[in-house]
Amino acid sequence: MRPQAWLGPGTLGRDLTLAGGSLAGGLVLYALGWQPQIHPHPDVPPALFLPPLLAMCVAVGLRRVAPRASLAVGTGALVVDTALGSSLGTILIFTQVLYDACVYGPARLWRWLLRVTVGLSLVGAVVGVLAYDQWRGVGLGVPVVLAGLLPVLTGISVRQYRDQAAAERARAEQTARLVELDRRQAVSAERARMARELHDLVANHLSAVAIHATAALSVPGLDRGQVESALRVIRESSVQGLAEMRQMIGLLREPESGGGRASAVDGGGLPEAVTARLAEADRLVDRIRAAGLAVRVRTDGTPGPLPVGVDLAAYRIVQESLTNALKHGAGEAELTIAYRPAEVVVTVENPVRRGGAGLPGAGAGLIGMRERATLLAGRFSAGPQNGRWLVRATLPTRADG
Repeated sequence: MRPQAWLGPGTLGRDLTLAGGSLAGGLVLYALGWQPQIHPHPDVPPALFLPPLLAMCVAVGLRRVAPRASLAVGTGALVVDTALGSSLGTILIFTQVLYDACVYGPARLWRWLLRVTVGLSLVGAVVGVLAYDQWRGVGLGVPVVLAGLLPVLTGISVRQYRDQAAAERARAEQTARLVELDRRQAVSAERARMARELHDLVANHLSAVAIHATAALSVPGLDRGQVESALRVIRESSVQGLAEMRQMIGLLREPESGGGRASAVDGGGLPEAVTARLAEADRLVDRIRAAGLAVRVRTDGTPGPLPVGVDLAAYRIVQESLTNALKHGAGEAELTIAYRPAEVVVTVENPVRRGGAGLPGAGAGLIGMRERATLLAGRFSAGPQNGRWLVRATLPTRADG
C-alpha cells in the first residue's frame, strides 16, 4: 500500500513521524530501566534524562528543515545526557541526527563531522591505552566509532549515492531536452523544405494560370483563337501542377521506398516532364514561352551529370526566376547556364516592368532560392542592376567545392 501524501519522501510529516517514533522508543527504554548506563552521580533522578531525550527527538524533526540547527540541538542534548550519566535511547537517536546531518546538510558540514568523529575515535583509543596501560584500552574508542564515525560514514555514502543519482537524472533530462531540440529542428527543417517544394511546384503553374485568366477576363474583344490559346495554357499549367503535386505527395507518403523519384516517374502514372532536373530546363522554358514570356537561353560549357541535390536546386531556381520574370518583368528574359569544372552557375536576367504592375508576391520565392543555394554551400544573389533584375546562383558540383 502506498503511504499517505503527507508521509511521502521529503515531507515534514515523515520527519515528525520519525521524531515521534524515536521518542516512543526512548520512552520504552526508559520504562524498562535501561538508563542511566553510567552513574557519575548516583543520586541523579532518572526523570532528568527525559528532557535531553525530548530535545534529541526535536533535533530529529528538524533534520531536513534545518540540518545545522538539528545537529546543534542534538549535540547539546547529548552533552547534557552524558553529563547526567548517558542513556542508551538518547545515544541511539543521536546516531540518526548525525546521519541526517551528513545526508541533508551542506557539504562543509559532513566534511567537518568526518574530521571530528575520526579525531574523537583516535582520542578515545589513545585515552583508553593510557588509562588502562595496555592495548586493550583501544576498546574505549569503539563506542565513539559505533555512535559517531559509523553513522557519519553511512550518511556520506548515502549522500554521494543521492548526488550521483541526481546528476544522472539531470544528465538524462538534458539529453531528453537535446533530443527534443534536435527533433524540433528536424521538423522545422523539413517544414522549410516542404514549403520550398510546394512554393516551387505551385507558384509557377498558378502564376501562368492567373496571368492568362486575367488577360482573358480583362481584354475585351478576344477572338476564339486567343481564348483557346489562353485556355490551353491554363489547362497545361493546371495539369502539370497537379502531376507534380501528386508526385510530391507520393514521395512524402513513402519516403523509404527504394525507387524514390525515379520510380514515380518510370511507373507510368506521371508524365516524364515532371522530372525536376536541369536537363529538363528546355521543357520548362517552352512552358514559360507559351505563357507569354520571351526567353533566350544560352549554355556555356559542356553539360554533364550533376549531383541530385544540385540538379534539383538549379532547376527550381530557374523555374522560380522565370516565374518572377513572367509576373513582374517586361515580357522577356535571358537564361544562362554555365557548366564549370567544380560548379554550375545559373543566371536569369530580365527588364523590370515600369510602374511595378504585375501579380503580387510575398517574397517567399527569393527566400527559397537563397535557402537552396545555402544548403548546398553555394552562393546566391538577386536584385536590380542597371534597370534589370538579375538572379545569379552558383552551386558547387564537387564535395570539396
